[in-house]
Amino acid sequence: MAISTQTIYMEAALACASIASMYDLRTRRIPNKLTLPAILFGLALHLYRGGPAEMGWSALAGLIAGGVFLLFFLAGGMGAGDVKLMTAVGCLVGTGNIKEVLLATVIIGAVMGIALAIYRGQFRQTLLNVTTLVQHHRAEGLAEHPELNVRNPSSLRLPYALPIAAGCLVTFLMVSGKELIR
Repeated sequence: MAISTQTIYMEAALACASIASMYDLRTRRIPNKLTLPAILFGLALHLYRGGPAEMGWSALAGLIAGGVFLLFFLAGGMGAGDVKLMTAVGCLVGTGNIKEVLLATVIIGAVMGIALAIYRGQFRQTLLNVTTLVQHHRAEGLAEHPELNVRNPSSLRLPYALPIAAGCLVTFLMVSGKELIR
């Protein structure tokens, strides 16, 4: 049985996000030496597999994925490495599955965040912080909250490469499952 192009794209994204997760867990950083080559590899892979138009769609998927996460970065909710990783994942996945990867990543990230808050005994405070952030962003737009942001060392932080990798894994399993059913 031949491996589909979508499966190849998902395997590449899963590999990239998995490596980034290891870095994020160890160092709380996602290195540019991983994300930039992954972006370029994703574009080149789409060019090779589908031609210039496919490479353009790959770039669009990277811009969409990175753009969504850029909003959270601007609001102080995540680091720049997460944005660059999601851009790389978008370029690797392409438009065929980027919606599923984004949705799975956000849902898994929310569940992991809630689990982390419960584990650390900070669930009530986390709910109060979310309420405070919603009010702040309603009044101030994307401006970072002065205390409730990712740079505050006392804040509860989730290495977000984990939900990104998990979102890639769930989407990969869905793509693979659909192929097995056919």
